[in-house]
Amino acid sequence: MPSVLDSWTFKPALVKSVFRDVAPMHVSRSAAWAAAAVTGTVLTEIIAGARTAAAVEGRKKLVPQDLIAAIDQNVELEVGTKWYDFSPTFRGLTGVLRDADGVVVTTRRRRGVRKPSAVAGAHRFEAGVKRLLRSQGVTAAPAMVRDLDGIASVFLTDLARDAAMVVREGGIQRFGTVSVGAPGDAAPPSSLPPSSLPAASLPAASRRVSSSRRTIRSDDVLDATTIQLMGGDLRQRALTAARAATQNPSAG
Repeated sequence: MPSVLDSWTFKPALVKSVFRDVAPMHVSRSAAWAAAAVTGTVLTEIIAGARTAAAVEGRKKLVPQDLIAAIDQNVELEVGTKWYDFSPTFRGLTGVLRDADGVVVTTRRRRGVRKPSAVAGAHRFEAGVKRLLRSQGVTAAPAMVRDLDGIASVFLTDLARDAAMVVREGGIQRFGTVSVGAPGDAAPPSSLPPSSLPAASLPAASRRVSSSRRTIRSDDVLDATTIQLMGGDLRQRALTAARAATQNPSAG
């Protein structure tokens, strides 16, 4: 797991630029540090899984096939999936997608008319990915760097979008509702029976303490993290890293 000092892998200025691409909101420095720490934790976990796959074949250099193997071995690593439609690594591996009329959705249709900003701006993450690879003592083929680059960009963009949603809605939505009780109050009852709500797989409803609808804060990023990452060890490590990063004096 990245330490607080490792959060610089994705610098706050870069994180803020991604957030601004998503929503015209102010992003606090602590929120930028938290998002950098979460993204760094996710990329570190992916690299660790790929490194294990490469070691099985006696290689020290990571290749795209190692990324596929890592995801196959750990479903928690399946993040930034919008990148899959743009990467040769995943071509033919994402299955057949059909629309409401049963017509096969081609790769071109999945991609849309324009590339999403997360894909178009993925090159911004290359330097950070290479720094992270070096910190983990591994090297990677250019195609692998490109995949890590794209996944980081898409994941952070999705994280920013969810953080902005948390700000706008005043808390995490669950099943179309928002918790509006005071801190410490019980969460409102869900419309689904308790037996259908696996506690470990869904984020608890939360109420945003700040009344501002113009600023994304670190707590909003934490809430967004619980949305983006399924319940599991990776989510807990990411949340721990984010909280630690916000304690850094320069993250104020």
